[in-house]
Amino acid sequence: MRFVGLVAGAAATVLVAVGAITYAVAEGDTGAGGRAASASVSESGEGAKSGDGSGSGLTPPAADSADAGFARDMAVHHQQAVEMSYIVRDRTKDTEVRRLAYDIAQTQANQRGMLLGWLDLWGLPKVSAEPPMAWMGMNAPAGEDGALMPGMATDAQMKRLGQLDGRRAEVYYLRLMTAHHKGGIHMAEGCVAKCTVGVEKRLAQGMVDAQQSEIGMMADMLKRRGATGGS
Repeated sequence: MRFVGLVAGAAATVLVAVGAITYAVAEGDTGAGGRAASASVSESGEGAKSGDGSGSGLTPPAADSADAGFARDMAVHHQQAVEMSYIVRDRTKDTEVRRLAYDIAQTQANQRGMLLGWLDLWGLPKVSAEPPMAWMGMNAPAGEDGALMPGMATDAQMKRLGQLDGRRAEVYYLRLMTAHHKGGIHMAEGCVAKCTVGVEKRLAQGMVDAQQSEIGMMADMLKRRGATGGS
């Protein structure tokens, strides 16, 4: 399981630069001069620190902004979903579950890379002394057994997932991921309401739409396995 986490983390790290590029393109920074300015900010963070924007004429958000808080917290939230998906992929031969797990892992690894890439582009740290979800105005209690935010699985649940096989692994994964998506949707809706960077708000809304659809899909998959969404 530790190896899975390292592989997933390395894959997402490779996507950080893609996140910076995506931000620049999405904000309409397509000129040669714009690309050069974005590259300068991405590499040194000087543009973000001086407040002269990210090469697209935008002022980077502050370290304590909803934009930065969402990027940090959702990157952590997504990382666990990627790990869960890799685990279940190796614990079942069911094509339907393996396909869903692959889709979730690929989507959330890409999104995580984008979020971390934006933090690099803005010249902001990827960690904060503030508790998770403080940017939403929430005083979230200390995470229980590794579950830092709503919807996240505990360390014990992650360990159990890695010990199950076949249908039992499928059902447990679907239940854990349903709860995970619900927590992620709550956070993404917070960004839609509070974030100021347009491309990030659009990504958050896309997360809401996609994960709501997947929750319905997982409910149907659980029913076909004679199970419900309860833990």
